[in-house]
Amino acid sequence: MTKSSKKQVASICLLLVSSVCLQVLAQDWSFSSYPVQGNVYMLEPANTMGNVGVFVGDDGVLLVDSHFSFSVAELLGEIRKISDKEVRFLVNTHVHPDHISGNGVLADYGVTVIAHDDVRLRMLSELRIPRRGGVFRPKPEANALPVITYSDALTFHLNGEEVRVFHAPPAHTGGDSFVYFVGSDVLHLGDVFRTRRYPIIDHYNGGSFLGMIDAMELAIDLAGPNTKVIPGHGTAFSDREGMKQYHQLLTTLRDRVQGFIDQGGSLDAMLAEQLTGDLDSDWGDDPGWTATDLLPIIYQELSE
Repeated sequence: MTKSSKKQVASICLLLVSSVCLQVLAQDWSFSSYPVQGNVYMLEPANTMGNVGVFVGDDGVLLVDSHFSFSVAELLGEIRKISDKEVRFLVNTHVHPDHISGNGVLADYGVTVIAHDDVRLRMLSELRIPRRGGVFRPKPEANALPVITYSDALTFHLNGEEVRVFHAPPAHTGGDSFVYFVGSDVLHLGDVFRTRRYPIIDHYNGGSFLGMIDAMELAIDLAGPNTKVIPGHGTAFSDREGMKQYHQLLTTLRDRVQGFIDQGGSLDAMLAEQLTGDLDSDWGDDPGWTATDLLPIIYQELSE
């Protein structure tokens, strides 16, 4: 975090007298960049909260997601190690704060913000995010709002290749978008795909567990044998085989919960059964969102 950013946060802290602010100041906001394939890089934040896609070339830079406002200086500093071209476009994959909170700062630099219609609509009011009990965030400032939105898809013709942005089936949220860099053969799936972590389904913002299965099938069908895949969270980019393993996790969870429902089991009885005991070591890498958070959501959907 830059000195000016720290001063800004410190001033807010004096007003709010909040321990949360102190936690913000203490966090490491730096990024590490990794070449994925072709003209695409993945920027992994030190605090693991939202991988950023970076597409570079002579025409300029396109970003996928903006992380937090406090980290934009570090984000831009890491991008400058990759390219000295202007950052021109930003695509938001969905509405959660760790993917949109840097929008306003980047917009002030002249970056054009783009997202699905649903993302802009939800940014017009207070945000509720899917942590335990629901967590509320103030609605974003006006300069953070996308200035270009789409209902189904749009295509960039940039840096000598096509970049396809398209609406996915309701999955992590109702406004999820996938970004496919055609020439580089790289997919960015936002938080629909998280490596080594159980999926987060945000019912508050239109998400669906069954829709996530559909969304992953769409991504798998689109990918080829050499396609690389950037997850919304996770320490490494993946590929078609990684997506297939994730899809297998989803269908296994669906079938186990459905079997319990078919036997007349209650939600409490299902949670006591530890249905995911054999899966937790591979997929329980997020202590803030475990199978105990996910299983009631699956149970609810399958019971409707």
